[in-house]
Amino acid sequence: MIMIAKPVISPDFTIEDIHKIREYHYELTKNMTKQEKINFYNEGGRAFLKEMEERKLKKM
Repeated sequence: MIMIAKPVISPDFTIEDIHKIREYHYELTKNMTKQEKINFYNEGGRAFLKEMEERKLKKM
């Protein structure tokens, strides 16, 4: 498996950053089966939700 470098995101988060992220995800998933893609995005979604819950608890 070829490792793809994570994109460097600018502090201002521009449209170019969105393009970098989309290209990065395309390269990561282009050879995956449909089920592998489903698992990939579900895992990312769960990690995001966990992080948001942790941030929410820190604010309380």
